Amino acid sequence: MKGLLIKDFKLMKAQKNFFAVIIVICFIMIGTMEGATFAIGFLGFSGALFTLSSISYDEFDNGNAFLFSLPITRKTYVLEKYCFGLIASSCAWLFGVIISILFTVANNYESPVEQVLSSVVLFWVVAIMLAIMLPIDLKFGGEKGRIVILVIAGIICVLGILAGRIQNALKIDASAVINRLAAIDESAFLVAVVVIALAALVLSYWISCRVMYKKEF
Repeated sequence: MKGLLIKDFKLMKAQKNFFAVIIVICFIMIGTMEGATFAIGFLGFSGALFTLSSISYDEFDNGNAFLFSLPITRKTYVLEKYCFGLIASSCAWLFGVIISILFTVANNYESPVEQVLSSVVLFWVVAIMLAIMLPIDLKFGGEKGRIVILVIAGIICVLGILAGRIQNALKIDASAVINRLAAIDESAFLVAVVVIALAALVLSYWISCRVMYKKEF
């Protein structure tokens, strides 16, 4: 797996211009927004997205056929993608956290403690998104996988709009539910997010392994 990680990090190094643009966008977000939480999530998600790009690179010009002629198993390949995704997203996330905390302290915005707590939750949200995207990308490939992800995101948005309209039609008051969620202790909420993210990653890894075992190259 070490060789696969080195390969993906070298591919990431070749995309330094892309990461430079991402960092510039992040600084603009932090400088123009009163809170830097969105910028942290944006950076973490950008790191996770590169895992999907590495799958596209592997598929390019029938590269997987050569890759699996090497002494690696499909299970190792899947495990490496999850490790690489978590490492890349955590490094980008950590960079965003450091920059945003410095900016928050310098401009006397929200408490740095609250900033860190929000950032930790965001990291595990990014991990959940990674758990959702990786099996789809491994199943459908780099290009088709992105289309499937966009379709799923579109379906979720449509369902959200429909749910809102049904709520208005039935005159359901959602404020009570929102107030209960807001009253949940922050530490309990964080634990719940971590448990959900870990469960999602384990299930996602199992699905990805099954997908890879069925693929032919």
